[in-house]
Amino acid sequence: MNINLVEVGPRDGLQSEGSVLPTATKVDLINRLVAAGIRRLEVTSFVNPKKVPQMADAEALLATLPRVAGVSYIGLVLNRKGFERARIAGCDEVGMVVTASDTFSRRNQGASTAESIGVWLEIARAAHEAGIKPHVTVSAAFGCPFEGEVSADRVIDIARQCAEGRPAELAIADTVGVGVPTQVTDLCGRLREALPGVPLRGHFHNTRNTGMANAYAAVMAGVQSLDASVGGIGGCPFAPAATGNIPTEDLLYMLQRMGIETGVSIAALIESGIWLQEQIGRPVPGMLMKAGVFPRDAFSAARSDS
Repeated sequence: MNINLVEVGPRDGLQSEGSVLPTATKVDLINRLVAAGIRRLEVTSFVNPKKVPQMADAEALLATLPRVAGVSYIGLVLNRKGFERARIAGCDEVGMVVTASDTFSRRNQGASTAESIGVWLEIARAAHEAGIKPHVTVSAAFGCPFEGEVSADRVIDIARQCAEGRPAELAIADTVGVGVPTQVTDLCGRLREALPGVPLRGHFHNTRNTGMANAYAAVMAGVQSLDASVGGIGGCPFAPAATGNIPTEDLLYMLQRMGIETGVSIAALIESGIWLQEQIGRPVPGMLMKAGVFPRDAFSAARSDS
């Protein structure tokens, strides 16, 4: 079995930081992650810089990043203007978010869920025409901080509508970290049945310490790709207490011990996480860089292979 890791630290991770990292530091981070073996990275978002100042350098970042064979740079967009910016900047993929809760959708994107689906379908058409891979994330798929529970039926209905845009991938996101493994198993199974030709991806936050268990449930349910953030940094700045993506290196440790291939160096990720702590000036939530791998000699072997 193989799982594709999608690194979201440069975007979802850094967008919640109180300080704005220089573009050169972001480029250094992305280069480190690519050197570790990551091949798909969400590097920035093309959104209003007044609302998310950490992503104000989107165009400058894409212009500076080296193009590496087999590496795909993803830009998050929320409207047609954002897509045009991403297209001109040279993104290989664009991701759009459709929020399963109307209240959260209006607060996060200034549009209802139905309106966001319409925007996604427009962006998907434009992306296909431009030769850019479009994918969509159904966020707050397990719960909303304002409306409470979100039903699986609603998520599946939204996913069916989004599938009309022929997404290269459809992700389900536990944006506020409220889901549990049984929900993940149920929702993934129902989505695979409803949309058999659409690849699924999981995006889980560890806000309530269920993120890794949910990632495991997603793998067992047939999800092909998982989002993670180096060091476990990140969250949604528009949702109360929505902290903590699952750490990429912690996820990789679990997958490797399960015999699942990713093609990523665990030693290089640990070193990247340690380096990132120095750049942001605070400890990161990831556990592996504190506890180390097991058995201990696996770290030395991983270092020699990286």
